[in-house]
Amino acid sequence: MTSHPSSTYRLQIRRGFDLDAAAEIVDYLSRLGVGWAYLSPLLRATEGSDHGYDVVDPSQVDAARGGADGLDRFAAAARAVGLGILVDIVPNHLGVSAPEQNPWWWDLLANGRSSRYADAFDVDWEFGGGKVRLPVLGSSVADAAHAGELRIHEDELRYFDHRFPLAPGSVTDAERATLANDAGASLLLDVHGRQHYELIEWRRESSELNYRRFFTVSSLAGIRVEDPAVFDEAHVEVRRWFEEGLVDGLRVDHPDGLQGPGEYLERLAKLSVGAHVLVEKILEPGEALPPFWRTDGTTGYEALAEFDRVLVDPSGERPLDALDAALRAQTGLAAPMSWGELIAFTKRSIAETALRSEVRRVHRDLGLDVPLAEEAIIELLAQFPVYRSYLPAGLDHLDAAARSARARRPELGEALAAVVAELGDPGHPASLRFQQTSGMVMAKGVEDTAFYRFTRLGTLTEVGADPSSFALTLDEFHAAQASRAASWPHAMTALSTHDTKRGEDLRARLAVLAEVPERWNDVLTGLRVAATTGHGPFDNLLWQAIVGAWPASRERIHAYAEKAAREAGESTNWWDPDERFEARVHAVVDAAFDDPAASALVDAFVAEISPAGWSNSLALKLVQLTAPGAPDVYQGSELWEQSLVDPDNRRPVDFAKRRRMLSALDGGERPPVDSTGAAKLVVVSRALRLRRDRPELFTRYVPATVVGPAAEHAIAFDRGGAITVATRLPVGLAARGRSPWAGTMLLKGSSPALDVLTGRRFDSGEVALTELLADYPVALLVTE
Repeated sequence: MTSHPSSTYRLQIRRGFDLDAAAEIVDYLSRLGVGWAYLSPLLRATEGSDHGYDVVDPSQVDAARGGADGLDRFAAAARAVGLGILVDIVPNHLGVSAPEQNPWWWDLLANGRSSRYADAFDVDWEFGGGKVRLPVLGSSVADAAHAGELRIHEDELRYFDHRFPLAPGSVTDAERATLANDAGASLLLDVHGRQHYELIEWRRESSELNYRRFFTVSSLAGIRVEDPAVFDEAHVEVRRWFEEGLVDGLRVDHPDGLQGPGEYLERLAKLSVGAHVLVEKILEPGEALPPFWRTDGTTGYEALAEFDRVLVDPSGERPLDALDAALRAQTGLAAPMSWGELIAFTKRSIAETALRSEVRRVHRDLGLDVPLAEEAIIELLAQFPVYRSYLPAGLDHLDAAARSARARRPELGEALAAVVAELGDPGHPASLRFQQTSGMVMAKGVEDTAFYRFTRLGTLTEVGADPSSFALTLDEFHAAQASRAASWPHAMTALSTHDTKRGEDLRARLAVLAEVPERWNDVLTGLRVAATTGHGPFDNLLWQAIVGAWPASRERIHAYAEKAAREAGESTNWWDPDERFEARVHAVVDAAFDDPAASALVDAFVAEISPAGWSNSLALKLVQLTAPGAPDVYQGSELWEQSLVDPDNRRPVDFAKRRRMLSALDGGERPPVDSTGAAKLVVVSRALRLRRDRPELFTRYVPATVVGPAAEHAIAFDRGGAITVATRLPVGLAARGRSPWAGTMLLKGSSPALDVLTGRRFDSGEVALTELLADYPVALLVTE
């Protein structure tokens, strides 16, 4: 029988925190109450890679991360304290930024279509004239040769630090001697022309690349795991893990990039003998995870959105929308688009520019000689309502996109009809390609562009979320949890990950803004007087980030600000940065630290909203840890987690500090809710231990009954013996007066119950929330 984790704890394994370092903290994880350790990618990655998603050799554990022996030691240590092991794997692509480190890619470049790996990579050989196009040059190859930037060294062609193999027999001894004497660019160009690759200027990648990549990252080349031989070789080390009992489950990165995710999961289930498998899959509103997939569920982005939104005050939507409209008007921008209009615009822009290569490949695979067919593909991608379809399932999504495209672009009617007829055929090469491409366009157009333009409330623009959904009512929240309990009880739930744009406690603090929108308007106005980028909505995003992360280092905020500005792509971008605008962006960050008026305003406002933010944080965490699904605790987030977007969220964690704090709690310390985060550690450790040690208390989901005048401020549910009670909308609650919970009761069974967070006992079947939540804004009751 497949085993499932009670919870997981994500660890980022890298050179600075390798498998042996991870082994040293498994006792701490066990004491914390964790069920399984959840490891970031372990296979050999590009040298210096901090994240591990750029695997260069799938046949071995990365030596920098501890190697095979390190995994053995970690597994032994984890087993000794009862921890299971979940590992993140990356089947969609391999890292190719340093070809000499990737034996598959190196062989492909050296031998071209005769390489044993020619079919492993997803290359359109015909479009490249039999060559792989490599976008590494700063200018043309002729310019590089004449400038002396290209050279031959032994059996390699080199461009600065880039190394590429020479095809066997492509350079004679006489030519080597000539080249050794720096004898001109023409011979270098001749040698380059004999290779199985073509070095091109990096800007050409957006429209002329001829291999599939991960989103717009040309240093990550897609592989064809739909080919059984490629699957086997790409999973040789993963297979060994299961054969030797080293791991218990897998997290599959970006299955939507694969040609056939369902077929891939079937093969993976056989390889792993039906182990616990989760998929990193973003579900759009109303979209269900394909029930025919061999998986235990997603990695929990949709759950994250539900947990966040039940803590957002719906009454803040109109004032924050009005603030956004005013900021746009002050900046001379057009009126705000709806979320649907915005993402159609940003997705179309991405398809027309950064991912034009992929659009053109779909067009080539179609083989249609129809005017405007390429424009029709772009419009379909812009209007596609979900990440992708899995034909024959999901044909309705294609039809919906076609209707929207015709309504917007009636002149494309004939082209759309011809294109859709082919894309609806599950076996057509263009149909398979389109399904892989739509997710790329969605990810880049939404998460990496629109999220940085839709700035009314940062809590809402989080991975897997729909920012047009502002808040959830209690009834809507309960319905979502009941559905998860019934359909995907072993799916992961998450609050912070390596992919989230903002850490969970930063979002919890920003959620307070929905309760005090007028106050935020006043504060933002004062901050913009002190420093502004000149772009009102971006000022809103940036000052929210500063307030949410405060106190934070100057370096962290500067890094976030630059990335956010370039991702938004409105006033600057990655390709052609606007130095003047970016100078104003950095000036805003500096003002937060150096301008007395600005720093005083930030300090005062953060002090004002922090108590409510802490209340939201504890509610958010307890709800996640006790709701249906297996909760993941991202490394370090058992204390306050106020990270910004990667790489900020992969910073080192001080585990020694956390050990000391946990020991103090277990020794009887009962901390207040304050800046130390110790109260959060109480919630995390007690809830995780209960889930691990008393699984019989988490076998159902029903809303608990709360009655009284403040009932709408309580999230309460019974998991089958464990009852969660958490405060929502704390500012509104406090406005009720000195005894805000007066007259509000939790109705439970008549048996006595213990709050595992405080150790307090409640004998009555009616528990006054004034008493229950006297110490913390949350409680976790267990019937005795």
